[in-house]
Amino acid sequence: MRLKLTQNQQKVFNFLKQGIKEHGTSPSLRTIAAELAISHAAVSQTLKTLENKEYLKREGRYSRTIHILDDSGDLHLAQRQKKVPIIGHITAGLPMYAQQEWEGHLLVDAKIYPGQNLFALKIQGTSMKNAGILDQDLAICEPRQYARNKEIVVALIHHEEATVKRFFLHPDFIELRPENPDFRSQKYEFDDVLIQGKVIGIIRGPQGLEV
Repeated sequence: MRLKLTQNQQKVFNFLKQGIKEHGTSPSLRTIAAELAISHAAVSQTLKTLENKEYLKREGRYSRTIHILDDSGDLHLAQRQKKVPIIGHITAGLPMYAQQEWEGHLLVDAKIYPGQNLFALKIQGTSMKNAGILDQDLAICEPRQYARNKEIVVALIHHEEATVKRFFLHPDFIELRPENPDFRSQKYEFDDVLIQGKVIGIIRGPQGLEV
């Protein structure tokens, strides 16, 4: 358990967190001192104390890069969050499109979703409900141009229609299987299917959505 902060230490710590949340970087020692009406030396000593008490971690004695830590000593959620674009329309190729084709962003925890160039896709329909993927869910996807058997993937059919299904490779065809007995598996020629990504998580509801 971390040692408790004094009132003044808590004040500096709160100011740091707010600055990082608003601007993405920590405020300078000069700014902290001016805003909190304390000396530059007092700020420097307080930062050292906060680091010793494991409330933050600095990348060097004089670096402005400060990482806020949570109770477990890991990065605070505010500094682990990253934006994932919500793709409104899938076309051929990996879905890294112009800003105007995005339907907003989703904030996700980078510790849970550590991959690069992730994208989100809004689920339409109930064909995957038995896999826990429901209508209007947001599927977090890792860009891929290949798939392994039984993976849930984003596939582009005939260069036109994007679908989320479970992938199976057969000797003569590709099977995209739903997870709902009301829907039938679909079989395709190899050239009819382009894999766009693997579903690695599901977000339900509007929490974290930025439009």
